[in-house]
Amino acid sequence: MIKVDARGELCPIPVIKAKKALKEIEKGGVIQVVVDNEIAKENLEKMAKEMGYKYEGEKLSEDHYEVKIIKGEGEKEVKEVLITKETISSTAIVISSDKMGEGNEELGTILMKAFIYTLTETETLPTCILFYNGGAKLTTKTSAVLEDLKKLEEQGVEILTCGTCLNYYGLTEELAVGFVTNMYSIVEKMNSSDKIIKP
Repeated sequence: MIKVDARGELCPIPVIKAKKALKEIEKGGVIQVVVDNEIAKENLEKMAKEMGYKYEGEKLSEDHYEVKIIKGEGEKEVKEVLITKETISSTAIVISSDKMGEGNEELGTILMKAFIYTLTETETLPTCILFYNGGAKLTTKTSAVLEDLKKLEEQGVEILTCGTCLNYYGLTEELAVGFVTNMYSIVEKMNSSDKIIKP
C-alpha cells in the first residue's frame, strides 16, 4: 500500500498526487490518501468513482480524513489510451485576467494558480495559451505561475502574450516566458482552434 499525505494541499493537488500514486501500483494495489478537509475527501472519492475503482473514505477527526482506493477493482474497466499530437484536436486557452472568476480577488489569484498548475499535470495539453489584458501579467518575471508556464512551454505549448497589453501595463521588458504577439495573431489562433477554453 502506498500512503499519500496531502494535508495542507489546496485543490487539485490531493487528486493529482493520488493519480500519480495509482500509476505506481499494479491492479489490485491500494493507496491511502490523507487530507485535512471534507471537500478534498469528496474530490478523491469522486475521482475513484469516475475511474471505476473501489474506495472507502473516513473522517477520523476534524482535520484528518483518509481515503483508500483499490486500483482496478471497480465495475468499469479503465483503459490506457495512447495519445499523440495527431489524435488531439487543437485547443486554445485564452486568459484575460491574472485572477480566475468573479468575486474575491485573493481567491481568484489562488484559483488561477491552481488552474495553471493543473494544466502541467494533465495528459492532454492545449496547443497554445493566449494572454491578454490583465492576463499578460502572468507571463512576466514576478508571476507566481512562471515556473508552471515554462514547464508547459517545454512540453510544446505555445505561450503568447499581447504586446499592446504588456506595453499598457509597463511590462514590455518583463516578459519571461513565450513570445509577444498581436491581436491579429490572437484572432487567427482562436479561429484555427477546434476548441477555446476561457477559465
